[in-house]
Formats: sequence, structure tokens, C-alpha cells
Amino acid sequence: MPVRYTKAYLDKLESVFASSAYHLRYEKGSFKSGYCILNENKIVIVNKYYTLEGKINTLLDILKELDLDPASVSDKKLQAFLSEIKQTVLKL
Repeated sequence: MPVRYTKAYLDKLESVFASSAYHLRYEKGSFKSGYCILNENKIVIVNKYYTLEGKINTLLDILKELDLDPASVSDKKLQAFLSEIKQTVLKL
């Protein structure tokens, strides 16, 4: 599945987080990787000054790192989307 760098694609990625147990927040910070994951509190914090492309790439990296189960997402369309994301390889 090709990655599209659009606001709609970012919204779709954000909705995956909204339907999972993790809360997504955009905040300023000095994260070396551009994001921070607080596993105990199930919070993901992304640098709010990132560009659209940076936010999308970061959220894709986080989704792969968290290894969310598509069955844990309530919406069927988002389950399919999450399954496709897990098979996507970013080429920078």
C-alpha cells in the first residue's frame, strides 16, 4: 500500500490511535526520535512542529513499534487499514 502524504491520510492514522487503547498527543519537546511512548500510561507524544510528512512517517513507525493487534480495533475499516500498515515498508 503506498503511503500518501495528505491530511486525510493523517486523519486516518489518528483515528487508529483513537480506536486503540493509546492516546495520541502533539506536544513540543526535545525528543531525539521525534516522539515519546509512555507504555505504562498508554500515551504517544509526537513533536507538534513536525511537517505533515514527518507526522505521517512518525505515526507509521510508532504503529509498527507498538505492534497493535488489528482485532483490538473496533471499526472493520480501521482493522483492514491497520493490517495494511503492518505490511507497508517505508523507503526513505
